[in-house]
Amino acid sequence: MNILSIDTCFDACSVAAGRGLRSLTPAISFAYEPMQKGHAEHLLPMVQEVMADANLEFAALDRIAVTYGPGTFTGTRISVSAARALALATGAEIVAISSLRLMAMSPLIPAAPTAHIAIATDARRDEIYLEIFDRHTLNSVVAAQCVGVRDAARLLGPSPIVIAGSGAEVVANAARQSGVDATAILPELLPDAFAMLFAAEELPVSATVRPLYLRPPDAKPPAPSPLVGARA
Repeated sequence: MNILSIDTCFDACSVAAGRGLRSLTPAISFAYEPMQKGHAEHLLPMVQEVMADANLEFAALDRIAVTYGPGTFTGTRISVSAARALALATGAEIVAISSLRLMAMSPLIPAAPTAHIAIATDARRDEIYLEIFDRHTLNSVVAAQCVGVRDAARLLGPSPIVIAGSGAEVVANAARQSGVDATAILPELLPDAFAMLFAAEELPVSATVRPLYLRPPDAKPPAPSPLVGARA
């Protein structure tokens, strides 16, 4: 199977290409660049680079895998729009996964006896993107949501828990004040298209994919002018 995966949801841009992933001689290429802005300018050149390195033609793609959020408004929109355009141009199927679930799948997360793993990322404005997963099945036990720090801590429940991501420390601190055994790890953890490349073979095909924003964008359209429509 030939797969291209892309992520631009948070403060990084990552892409990966795999040719013949189910064959005896697969070829894999990937690129990862931390960045707070500039995803739109960097994404397509990175895609072209990994496709060339994997010796993979766009017309040969079977699947395009993409994270659909949550994340920054612009970053999430970029990844979903790019996946839609590439799928339309190549005829490849789209498979999608949430950014928080992909982070929960990271091999960087160490084994631990806790039943659950929480992913908490800084959503800015004193809010957290939070989702809690079963440690063994990675099924979601608390759905992704954008909440304040104290609300995030309450959602963890009373059992010992490990929290990963840029918002992990503040949530763990709030939880410990309530007597919860919460451990924060991997503050730099972000989604990585390389990890998505292998999961993409098992993900269900999406007829369409829409961004998961969890809250409205910071920018708002200007209010209509009181002069519009007024008679001279």
